[in-house]
Amino acid sequence: MSSVFHFEELDGQIGLLTFDLPDKKVNTLSEPVLEELGEYVGQLEERTDLCGLLFRSGKPGQFIAGADLNELGALIDATSEQIAQTLAAGRELFTRISQLPFPTVALVDGNSMGGGTELILAMDYRIASDNPATKIALPEVKIGIIPAWGGTQRLPRLIGIHYAIEMICGGEPISSQKAGSWGLVFDVVPVERLVEEGCRLIEHVRKADEWTQDRRRRQQPLGLTDDQLTFTFSVAKRQIHGKTKGQYPAPLAALRSMKDGINRPLDEALQIEHEIAHEVVGSPISCNLIGVFFMNNQLSRDSGVDNLSIQPEQVNHVGVLGSGQMGSGIATACVRRGIPCLMVDVDNDRIADGLERARHVVDSRIKIGRATPKDMQNMLSLLNTSISQASFSDCDVVVEAITENESLKTEAYRQLAESVRHDVILASNTSTISITRMSASAPNPERFIGMHFFHPVDRMQLVEVIRSATTSDETVATIVSLAKRIGKTPIVMQDCAGFLVNRVLLPYMSESLLLLLEGASMDTIDNAAVRFGMPMGPIALHDLIGLDTACYAGKVVAAAYSDRAVEVPLLEQLVEAGRLGKKSGAGFRKFVGKRKKPVADPDFEPFLQKKRSDDRQFTDEEITERLFLPMLLEATRCLDERIVREPAHVDMGLLLGIGFPTFRGGILRWCDTEGAGTIIGKLAPYSSLGKRFEPTDSLKQLAHSGKRFYPQ
Repeated sequence: MSSVFHFEELDGQIGLLTFDLPDKKVNTLSEPVLEELGEYVGQLEERTDLCGLLFRSGKPGQFIAGADLNELGALIDATSEQIAQTLAAGRELFTRISQLPFPTVALVDGNSMGGGTELILAMDYRIASDNPATKIALPEVKIGIIPAWGGTQRLPRLIGIHYAIEMICGGEPISSQKAGSWGLVFDVVPVERLVEEGCRLIEHVRKADEWTQDRRRRQQPLGLTDDQLTFTFSVAKRQIHGKTKGQYPAPLAALRSMKDGINRPLDEALQIEHEIAHEVVGSPISCNLIGVFFMNNQLSRDSGVDNLSIQPEQVNHVGVLGSGQMGSGIATACVRRGIPCLMVDVDNDRIADGLERARHVVDSRIKIGRATPKDMQNMLSLLNTSISQASFSDCDVVVEAITENESLKTEAYRQLAESVRHDVILASNTSTISITRMSASAPNPERFIGMHFFHPVDRMQLVEVIRSATTSDETVATIVSLAKRIGKTPIVMQDCAGFLVNRVLLPYMSESLLLLLEGASMDTIDNAAVRFGMPMGPIALHDLIGLDTACYAGKVVAAAYSDRAVEVPLLEQLVEAGRLGKKSGAGFRKFVGKRKKPVADPDFEPFLQKKRSDDRQFTDEEITERLFLPMLLEATRCLDERIVREPAHVDMGLLLGIGFPTFRGGILRWCDTEGAGTIIGKLAPYSSLGKRFEPTDSLKQLAHSGKRFYPQ
C-alpha cells in the first residue's frame, strides 16, 4: 500500500496531517493504515517544537468511514488472543494520540463513522464543517460490536452520559449542528475555513494552557453518584430491551461498558471497555450483521443484469395505473424523490381517495419532524392525475397497480397499447400472477416486467423485479435504476409462482396452520416465532395481511409446488365466513377498540375444532423447526433453480420483505451458522411429513463437503 498520510508544517509551527487512501472513494482504518498512522505518531511524539497538530481527510465531503469491515468480519475465525490484539492495537494507538505533546484538532468534513469518530475523540478538539453531508456517529452496535478504541469512555466524558447513551446505543449519526450543541465539536464553520479556524483554536488554547487542563479533566472519573448511575442505566436498559427484545447483545454490552467505566480513571475504564468488547467482537451475531451490511452494499451497486455494458434508460416521467393502496403508494414514492408522476384511475372519486392517501404519507412524516410543508407542496406539484389513459402518452414507464386479477390486468394491457409510446416500459405490480404469461398481452413483451412493491409502499424497502422469458436486459436495468431512485432496494429474479418472498414465506405460513390443527395454541406458535426473531408470529401475520390474501396466494403456490405444498381447508372456510382478519374485525383472533387490539375470539373455536386432527403438546424447539426448516428448503430450491442469482439475494429478500431476523443474517446465513449437517439432522425426525421436510440435493452436498452458502 502506498502512503496514505501526508504531513506538512503550516505557519506558526502547526502540523497538518492529511489522511487520503489512494484510489478509494472513502477512508477506512485498516490494519496497514493504523500501522502507518502509528509511524507518524511515533515521529510526532518527538516533536516538542510543534505548537499543535491539525488532522483532516484529503477527500472533500468524506472524512473517515470507520474500520475495515472485512477485517472485523474475519475475526469470527480468529483466536481469542488475535481478537484481543486487534482491539488493543487501535486503543493503544489512540491513547498515544491523546498524549501527544501539543494540542490536537480534528477537522471534520463529511461522514465520521465508527473508528473515525473514536480517532477524533482521542484528539483534544474537533471542528466540523457546516456541510449538510457532515455526520458524526458511533454505529458499531448496528454491526453487533461496541466502540472498542475508547469511544464508550471518551464520549461520555466529553458530552455527558445521556447524549453518549443515545449516540452509542442507538448508533444513529448526528449532524454537525447537533454535534456543536452537544459539545462534541468546538465549532461549526464553512469547509473552506476549517484549517484557518483550527490554527486559531490551537493558538487560543495554548495561551491560557487550556488544552492541558481539558486533558486532565477527561482523564478523570465522570463523578456520577450511585443513584444517578442506577437510575440512568436502569432506564436505558429497559428502553434497549424494549427495542431489541434482548436479541442484539451489542447495545447492552455498550451500556455496560459505559456504566462500569465512566466513574473510574480513564486508563482503567479503557481496560474495562476492552474486556467487554472482547465478548461481542467476532461473535456469530456480529459477523451476520456485518454480512448484512455487505449484502446491502452489494445490492446498491447491482445493475440487475450480468452484462455490465448495459446502461439504464433515462426515466423522466412515470405513470401509475390505479390509485388504490398500492397505486397511490407507488406514485407517492416517485414524487417524493422528485420524479414527476401521473396517476390514472376510472373515476374522480377513486383519484380523490388516492390523493388523500398520498397526502397522508407526507403529513404523517411532517408530524414526526421528517418532512416539512414545503415537501408537501413539492409532492403535490409533481403528482398529476387523470381518468384518461391517453394521458400516459408522455410516460417513460407505466406501472400497473390494479386488482390482482389476471384477466383484468391483461385487458388493461391491451387498452394501454392504444395510449402509450411504442418504447414505454410496462411494469406490473403483481404479487402472484405469472409475468411470462401476462407478457403475451403486453404491447411489447421485451419491455414488460414485474415490479412487485410491498405494502405499505412508503415503509417497505423491497421491490421484487421479475423477468419474464422475453424481458430485455435494458428493461431490467432501467427498472432497477428507477427503484433505487425512489429509495427502494430492488432484487431481480426469474418468473416463478410466488416469485421469491411469497414462495419462501408460504411454507412457513402453511406449517403454522398445520401446527394449530395438530394441537399447538396460536399463542405458542406466535411466541416461538417471535423468540426466533420474527417481528410477529405467523398466525398474527395471517390476520394482518388478510386471510383472503393468504388463501389466494397459498392456492397459487400450492398448485405450482403440489409435491410438497399442503393446502389447509380451515383458511378457506374462515374466508367464506367473512373472517378476513384485522380488516374485517375478526380472523383467527378478534380485533377490538379503536386500535383494533387482537384478543382471543370464542367464535373462532368451532371452526378450529371441526378441523383439528390432534391435541398434542409441542416444545418451542419443535415449533421453531417446523416453521423455519420448510422455509429454508424452499430458499435452497430458489437458488438451485436460479430464480435469483446468489444467496445474498435470497437473504436480503427475506430480511426486507418479511422481517426475517437481521441478527441471524438471513435464512441461508442461519443455515451456515447451524451447519448444513446439523440442519439435515434436524430434518430427520420429520421425514414422515413428506417432501416439504426432505433435504434438497444442494443441502446434502454442502453437508457432505463441509462448505457453506457464504464462503468464510
